[in-house]
Amino acid sequence: MIDSSLLRKTPEKVASSLRSRNERYVSSLEAAIKIEAEHRTLLQEVEALRSKRNALSQSVGKAKAAGAAEEAQKLLEEVGLLKSTMEEKEKSLAALSSPLKETLLSLPNLPHESVPLGRNEEDNRPVRFGLKPIPFDFKPLDHQTIGERLKILDFAAAAKLSGSRFSLWRGPGARLMSALVRWSLDLHRSAGYEEIWPPYLVKPEILEGTGQLPKFKEDLYHLENPGKENSQAAGDMYLIPTAEVPLTNLVRDEILPLESLPIKMTAYTPCFRQEAGSYGKDVRGLIRNHQFDKVELVWITRPEDSLSALESLTEDAERILKTLEIPYRIIELCTGDLGFASRKTYDLEVWMPSEQKYREISSCSDCGDFQARRMNARLRRTPKASPEFVHTLNGSGVAIGRLFAAILENFQEKDGSVAIPKPLVPYAGFERIAVSNA
Repeated sequence: MIDSSLLRKTPEKVASSLRSRNERYVSSLEAAIKIEAEHRTLLQEVEALRSKRNALSQSVGKAKAAGAAEEAQKLLEEVGLLKSTMEEKEKSLAALSSPLKETLLSLPNLPHESVPLGRNEEDNRPVRFGLKPIPFDFKPLDHQTIGERLKILDFAAAAKLSGSRFSLWRGPGARLMSALVRWSLDLHRSAGYEEIWPPYLVKPEILEGTGQLPKFKEDLYHLENPGKENSQAAGDMYLIPTAEVPLTNLVRDEILPLESLPIKMTAYTPCFRQEAGSYGKDVRGLIRNHQFDKVELVWITRPEDSLSALESLTEDAERILKTLEIPYRIIELCTGDLGFASRKTYDLEVWMPSEQKYREISSCSDCGDFQARRMNARLRRTPKASPEFVHTLNGSGVAIGRLFAAILENFQEKDGSVAIPKPLVPYAGFERIAVSNA
């Protein structure tokens, strides 16, 4: 959530910033400015009435103590009138609070001034390249064809169980998936991340805290009151679309001591997304599934540290690809392609030989205080200092299914086998997947 005081202090700057994302946000901003002004005026009136009522109540006490019964009675009548007026004003204030919150929640984060201007992904700019693609002396196959020929990917079985856009791994494929998870977590723990194993079902307010609700409700899997027989679990719940959601919300409603920052967390989870609006897009293989696996990285930092933390977070995700020697590049997203909660983002993209193009495998974002305001997550610099909002960052470290796909395509060999990157061999227990051992 953006700072509502900016709507009063710099409305033109906010409008220009939102316009750089998408023109459609300006109408929401105008509505927010109008409602916020009405809300602020009413709040000031209520506070003034409350102050006057308190002063009159003290005067009533003094009049009674002085034996001035008639004066005390007049003052009590005035207090009663004030109370009635104040109750009406408070009702109007409460009626404005909900639409004000809804409007503010609909506004995306403001891009950082360093983010390049642009309308869509075509305006994103490359930052750096890792290992360059190695040409094949044969026509490379796509990962689905490779996986099915080796009998390590079984999309037909997944469809029988769950429908389209689900995946199932068999034998060496399943072992390679678990190896990727365990190896990735070990690498991130060695870089100072605390490993977390969070719940996969969360309450609505948890998704609101990180920005998935209300904006992306149609993409979420919603369970209505799954805990009817358990009073502690009663209420609607959602399957997590990413481990960013539970990890970031661990600091919800907290006031953190300065010395505890930065907090660095990692977690492996399955992730669940309906992919609403992506009908017909990337229907083949592992690129866009309803359930997928991901290792997530989350940082909680001081405001002054978040931009440098984004560089470190991106390097931590990049280390996965660099160590496995998979061709990749890093791009910086332009204003028009930023995610809803992000103020600055780097995407890591792996090379897919079958398509002759790069595919996103990680998105590393600095959200500033946008999520912290929604979660009320703060820090206190000194024991007597006023609390201030922390900054939050997140990134995939990385999407495991897409990493699996990139390995199949980049390490395929002419005889149809796939070599396993050397760092994974101790975790997987084999050096190659061929028809004979699949």
